[in-house]
Amino acid sequence: MLESALWALAAASGLGAAMITTRLGLRYASPAAGAAIGVPSSTLIFWCLAPFLLEPAGFNLAAAGVFALVGLFFPAAVTLLTYTGNQRMGPTITSSISCTTPLFALCGAILFLGETLTPGNVFGTGTIVLGMLALSWSGNALPRSWPLWAIALPVAAAVLRALAQVLTKAGLALWDNPYAATLVGYTVSALVILTVTRLRGSRQQTDRRATPWFVATGILNGASMFLMYTALAKGKVALVSPIIATYPLFTLALSLLMLRQERVPPRVALGAALTVAGVVLLLAF
Repeated sequence: MLESALWALAAASGLGAAMITTRLGLRYASPAAGAAIGVPSSTLIFWCLAPFLLEPAGFNLAAAGVFALVGLFFPAAVTLLTYTGNQRMGPTITSSISCTTPLFALCGAILFLGETLTPGNVFGTGTIVLGMLALSWSGNALPRSWPLWAIALPVAAAVLRALAQVLTKAGLALWDNPYAATLVGYTVSALVILTVTRLRGSRQQTDRRATPWFVATGILNGASMFLMYTALAKGKVALVSPIIATYPLFTLALSLLMLRQERVPPRVALGAALTVAGVVLLLAF
């Protein structure tokens, strides 16, 4: 269990760092343009490393199909849903709703994978979700100016993230190869994003200064997905998903170090404390 938790924490740290590089890249290009750079770049790197890191032994066609199915919506569709949600409702509400991913993942793991609930799962997951809500909610959101249906966008993104974790865990039970899961998923996602970009006919020019930041984001996200799948291969969804959800805590820490955001409000300190307490509960019970 501890090994799986450490892999998940490493994945969360990578996702947290990716949020920083994304923020820097967004100074020069839109999130959609960034996704069209980052995901294909990561896919290319994964294919370049495949001759050295991909073990074909134990290949299972059904598992490869599951990994490809996940790639249709994660990270591709999740990125687009989150982007649209940010456009419609702003980052505060979108990120707050995204914090519910571990709850959906826990339900899916119980229903479809036969995982059992423990007191640590219940209280640890709940505490982490509360901590993430405290970190993401600013308390000064503007009155609602968006249609009520738009709330379905981040909810769908949270559900799809959870579904990706549950399905990948099932696929890894058939073919225990996290690198293959990452490679197949990213390849499909890259094709989806490039197809959507082409169909939208976007001709917007991207500032060259955005490219290295989004390439870095793609590398961090890709490495984090591999680490997450490694954690899922070694542990339960009920343990891995809540720990992955702690990535905003790493974003906060890196922001303090790199972006000179030195002031830590009491709300943020409370969120950090709750998050750490939640991880301790997950590991203790």
